[in-house]
Amino acid sequence: MGGAATSGGFEGAGGGRDVAGRRFAVLGLARTGIGVARLLARRGARVTGLDLKPRHQLPPGIDEIEQAGVRVILGPHPVEELRGADCIVISPGIPDLPEVAEAEKAGVRVVSEVEVGLWWLRAPVAAVTGTNGKSTVTTLICEMARRGGRPVFAGANLGTPLADAIDGPADTPEGLVVAELSSFQLERTSSLHARVALLLNVTDDHLDRHGSLAAYAAVKGRVFMHQTPDDFAIVRAGDEVCERLAAEGRARVLRFGAPGTEAFAEGEELVVRAPGTDELRLPRSLLRIRGTHNQDNALASLLAARLLDVPPAAMAETLGTFTGLPHRMQLVGEVRGVEYYDDSKATNVGATLRAIEGLDRPGVLVAGGREKGGSYAPLREAIRRKIVRIVLIGEARRAMRAELGDLVPCEEAETLEEAVRRAAAAATPGQAVLLAPAYSSWDMFRDYVERGNRFAEAVRELAREAGREGGDGR
Repeated sequence: MGGAATSGGFEGAGGGRDVAGRRFAVLGLARTGIGVARLLARRGARVTGLDLKPRHQLPPGIDEIEQAGVRVILGPHPVEELRGADCIVISPGIPDLPEVAEAEKAGVRVVSEVEVGLWWLRAPVAAVTGTNGKSTVTTLICEMARRGGRPVFAGANLGTPLADAIDGPADTPEGLVVAELSSFQLERTSSLHARVALLLNVTDDHLDRHGSLAAYAAVKGRVFMHQTPDDFAIVRAGDEVCERLAAEGRARVLRFGAPGTEAFAEGEELVVRAPGTDELRLPRSLLRIRGTHNQDNALASLLAARLLDVPPAAMAETLGTFTGLPHRMQLVGEVRGVEYYDDSKATNVGATLRAIEGLDRPGVLVAGGREKGGSYAPLREAIRRKIVRIVLIGEARRAMRAELGDLVPCEEAETLEEAVRRAAAAATPGQAVLLAPAYSSWDMFRDYVERGNRFAEAVRELAREAGREGGDGR
């Protein structure tokens, strides 16, 4: 069963899409834009790639796609290029642009880069979305399938463009594509057909883009589009928003995270009761990732893998070796008896809440970044129970201090390095310092990766200083 439905334009004989000679404008020439431009050119389309950045700020793949016949325009987007296209392809992170809206109003089709990949995909798809946990679950499912001997591709929002899966080793009916999908990708995707679709959670995020939580949730619910009664929709038990969205589709709805569901924790075991399979029990002690939220991520992954016929031994081996992804509750150092955790990927309030709740000791929270809407209220109880001080950075620091400063002492720092030093001064042995910003990084950093790396380097500098002073700088 392929991963694309049969809706959309440019239909060709025998499946796929006939784009030969059609004009495509690809907006954004980072890794994803380059991948989709390369695919379209390979299929005979007339492709123009556009990016506001100068050439020296773009990846080296620009030269490759130019050699493949892609015309590259850098700087302001000429309106005539967009209005003259048959289709505009939007890369992730491209904001709503007035020139794109004008072209769309004039009848130009506008799609996500995921949509283009789906046009030719032959492999079955496991689609993963939600506000938090997507990357961890996507990686776990992929690794379980890989260890089980199945050709597998993981990508889309995770980093590798879905376009790169086309004609690859996993792009067969016997292979598997595990696609992490953001709301930005789903809102302009109409051909998705997932064999297994997971909606992990929906909390306030990207309200600056979608306008309201209801609108954001509706976009997330598009992960269930085109599913049939033979497919599976997976949601967390008791999440009313996710359950409602899944019920609007046609797939069989399965749940995880509570006793009596298809995947839950019972005593010291993780239990999976997927339809059409024998009950599976694995020791909870296999888990190498911290926090109750990561136990839920593991349960969702186990249920999906079981439905996808992954051997239990491969599932157990993966749980026993997977220590988490970078910048997600990653222990980056211990200095003078204080543990330092990098959760720079916590770019919304819900993710920060899960990070705080995952601490097994009191902690100093380093938070703040670019404001994007939403309430801080969900953090209050967890902060009251687990946080002894907050150090704030970025554009949102004053707003966060105004809302949370009545709970614990709050202070502000101009740089992340200063924030780490202030947190280190406040923390005592047996406590933790947690970077869980609750916001995106773009006010001070290139991305969450740079922010996390800078945090880790600041911790390493603390360790070096402690070593020079004869202290414990592990």
